[in-house]
This record gives sequence, structure tokens and C-alpha cells, in this order.
Amino acid sequence: MDDANFLERGRRPRHHRRRHGSHHEAAAHHYAGPPFGGHRGRHHGRKARRGDIRTAALLLLAEQPRNGYQIMQEIEERSEGVWRPSPGSVYPTLQQLEDEGLVRSQESEGQRLIELTDAGRAVLEGRAQDAPPPWEQMAGGINEQTLELGSLVRQIGLAAMQVMQAGNDAQVEEARKILTDSRRALYRILAEGETD
Repeated sequence: MDDANFLERGRRPRHHRRRHGSHHEAAAHHYAGPPFGGHRGRHHGRKARRGDIRTAALLLLAEQPRNGYQIMQEIEERSEGVWRPSPGSVYPTLQQLEDEGLVRSQESEGQRLIELTDAGRAVLEGRAQDAPPPWEQMAGGINEQTLELGSLVRQIGLAAMQVMQAGNDAQVEEARKILTDSRRALYRILAEGETD
């Protein structure tokens, strides 16, 4: 089974199926992305080694069968948005795990899910009991203030999305000015820090 089959078999994300009705809606979708902005799959959080993704996938599949998209969602959620693995890293890893006999795909309620095999469980049993899951290791390097800032960025993106969808031209223009001023102020913070 090749990588494309995993993509085809798994439940596709909703935003891959729906059509954007307008330019405003398409732009709003961009602002409402992951905590630090941007589309999933284009801009990612901290990069992880392939081994981290491999271990994370095995641990999540030990809990219950999942498809590739659900694995990506769980990793992002459990790392508090710090780690957002891309399909280009997750699906080849799943393919490798299947080639090694550690996972297998199955049909369940009209969708293809990936489940752990006995060999996969044996690999996890050989893992140190006190070893933290990879998503906790990734999130552990980010302080609380940074996580709060990321959450605030997402909230601002959602507010901007609502203005774009429901606001009139004057309100959209006012929102644009506010965001432009905010962007300049943020860069000014960095510039002042370098001067100091």
C-alpha cells in the first residue's frame, strides 16, 4: 500500500471538501487556522524527528484505531498547538509502520482506520515506562507566556474572521487598520529589543 492510499482511505478534513463561497470566506479560513496562524500543512509548529512521529503514532494507536488525519489532530491538541506534524511526515511514517507489521489498516463504519498489531504493542512494551510521550516533550520547551500568546493570536484571527464575514466595508477597513498597526507595533518591540 502506497502513501496515497493512506490519504485516500482516511477521512478527509472538512475544509478539503467544502468550497469557499467568497474571497472573504477564503481569507477568513486562513486567519482561523492553527494557534500561530496559517493553514495546516503549510506552516508547521516545532519540527520533530521521524522517530518522534513514529512513537507518537504508535502510542495513539494503542489507545484506539485512528486515521492519519485524526493522528495529526491528536498530536496538535495534546502538544497544545506547539507540534503540528504535516501529512508529508505522518503518512510515510504510517506506511513504514505497516511495512514493518506494526500497524494494519481496517474498514470501520465506512472509513479506513489504522490499528496497532501485536508486534506494535510489543514495541511499545519495550519503551521505558517513565518516558514522556513525544507531544509532552515538544510542548515542554515552550513557556506559558508563549502558549498564551499563541492562543491570543488564534482568538484575534477568529475575531477578524467574523468581521470579514459579517462586517460592512467600513468595519472591514477599520479592522485592517487595527491589524496593520498591531503588526507594526510587534515588529517595533523586536527592533527596540535589538537596540537595547
